[in-house]
Amino acid sequence: MATEPDPVEPAAPTADPGAVKRHRTLVRAARRRRNPPLRRTDITVTDEAAVRRAVKAASLGNAMEWFDFGIYSYLAVTIGHVFFPSGNETAQLISSFATFAVSFLVRPLGGMVFGPLGDRIGRKSVLATTMIMMALATFAIGLIPSYAAIGFWAPVLLILFRLVQGFSTGGEYGGASTFIAEYAPDRRRGFFGSFLELGTLAGYVGAAGLVTLLTVLLGSDGMESWGWRVPFLVAGPIGAVGLYLRLKLDETPAFKKLEDDSTHKASEAASTVETTARGDLAKIFRGHWPTLVLCLCLVGAYNVTDYMFLSYMPTYLSDEMGYSATHGLLFLIGTMVVLMLVVNQVGRISDRFGRKPVLMTGMLGFLVLSVPAFLLVMQGSLVAIGAGMLMLGLSLVCMLGTMSAALPALFPTQVRYGGLSIGYNLATSLFGGTTPLVITALISVTGSDLMPAYYAMAAALVGVIAVARMEETAQQPLAGSPPSVATPEEAARLVESRAPVPRF
Repeated sequence: MATEPDPVEPAAPTADPGAVKRHRTLVRAARRRRNPPLRRTDITVTDEAAVRRAVKAASLGNAMEWFDFGIYSYLAVTIGHVFFPSGNETAQLISSFATFAVSFLVRPLGGMVFGPLGDRIGRKSVLATTMIMMALATFAIGLIPSYAAIGFWAPVLLILFRLVQGFSTGGEYGGASTFIAEYAPDRRRGFFGSFLELGTLAGYVGAAGLVTLLTVLLGSDGMESWGWRVPFLVAGPIGAVGLYLRLKLDETPAFKKLEDDSTHKASEAASTVETTARGDLAKIFRGHWPTLVLCLCLVGAYNVTDYMFLSYMPTYLSDEMGYSATHGLLFLIGTMVVLMLVVNQVGRISDRFGRKPVLMTGMLGFLVLSVPAFLLVMQGSLVAIGAGMLMLGLSLVCMLGTMSAALPALFPTQVRYGGLSIGYNLATSLFGGTTPLVITALISVTGSDLMPAYYAMAAALVGVIAVARMEETAQQPLAGSPPSVATPEEAARLVESRAPVPRF
């Protein structure tokens, strides 16, 4: 729960030139007090090995999250058959996607619980907790009997464990992106942050690859009988590995610095009160609402395009275009492998040229290319489908490689985990998780196969406006944190560049 912002020092009145001449020493002292010189001890020098460990642990958790959600998306038709009454297949599919969307209803609640908790007790403990909950809930879904076996209780149990998944995920992305951002040096935050989304793509590729392999080996009957359970049960061992890696990490340098400053500023009792106040929900909404609105718009646009492409596209190719489920997944796997090869380079580009130009390229890509891309997909040939998928994928990778560095920089350290978790999960709940359901319903109502393109364009338009309004944060220290550099030599150069010029 966030501390109250420091009172803003009033601007210095215009000094009388005569008074400045008479009291040069006092004037210089007042200026130094308002703008103190940067000291070497103010700068965090990162440990490359520690940064890489943090990136690995955070990215694996993100990969597991999207592996879990990817499994559900790619098995949507099968899950509809297993957990819902037989009858209209469209109704079964909509029921399956509605269950997919229901977990997103509790994501904001998870963000409101885990986010401020991460600002209060630390990033590490909360990220370990979310990992445990996600792994157990996903594993449990793989054990639920079918509707034919237990009737009404099958969808009830499915919804219950999906709610647990959604609640735990509410603290996952905000914590993981905060963790990497606070570990990474300022000049390489985009590059290291892009590994979080490399984990996203790896999770989706792993889920799509496993589902495709099982479908080929077992056939549709075998998948509906028992094969669909295997991907969910795999989440147990993956979660154990991720938990082990996260528990071995130290707390982030920025959070430890915040704790040290609190300890030095107050007695033990007062420090406890201050720590308890950090991340308070009311203060986050009251003191940071413009940033929350900006975060909502950015994440909403990003998630609509993300879920449309990575979650819904295989279903579109199979249900609307008549391709087999296996062919639809293979198209997506090929595109995602290409994105995995370039996402880290996009992170490097955002470090060099800025977050705004790269994000704007992605948003404009969806705004301009969505309809042409879907028209190509509707042509039906392998080359046309591949070209359309690649057009959408390259637009998406501009956001994938940049968002994980841009979003944490919106909020100051005291409320970063809480603010980002709330803003991210509200947007994901309202726009991201509902995307497959909304698109399926829109196609059913309008009969137009271009509805996914129109929906992505509307989201991208909001994203263009949001990116235009955000501030550039590349190569800058995180708000509320000291500068972070990769080497002692870089720290020395930074101190020298900020030192006052002597006058003789």
